Amino acid sequence: MLYLIVFAGAGIGGALRHGVNEAAWKLGAASSAATLFVNIAGSLAMGVLAGYFASRLDASQHVRLFLTTGILGGFTTFSAFSLDTALLIQRHSYWTAAGYAAASVLCSVGALFAGLALYRAAAQLP
Repeated sequence: MLYLIVFAGAGIGGALRHGVNEAAWKLGAASSAATLFVNIAGSLAMGVLAGYFASRLDASQHVRLFLTTGILGGFTTFSAFSLDTALLIQRHSYWTAAGYAAASVLCSVGALFAGLALYRAAAQLP
């Protein structure tokens, strides 16, 4: 049941993300501007929800999963990255937070380039 809840939320979040991308395209904005907007908006929403859920211990796991892992996860995974980093900072694990943030960005971009190189090698492209 929990997977269905996350699945439904992710569909909504993905559709919202696509809507932002289309709006940016229609406005003539760069796709990176849409991504930046989504990352900031998703992180803001995750902060609001995390604060709300921290103060409302009676909030159901179904609602938490639907809104955070589902909708925000489908909208942007950057919000989860931001929350993980913030939790490490709140726990005074500053070096771990810095390492996590740096590794997440550098390794993810590096992995993207590695994936491109693997594809080009397999497809024998220049």
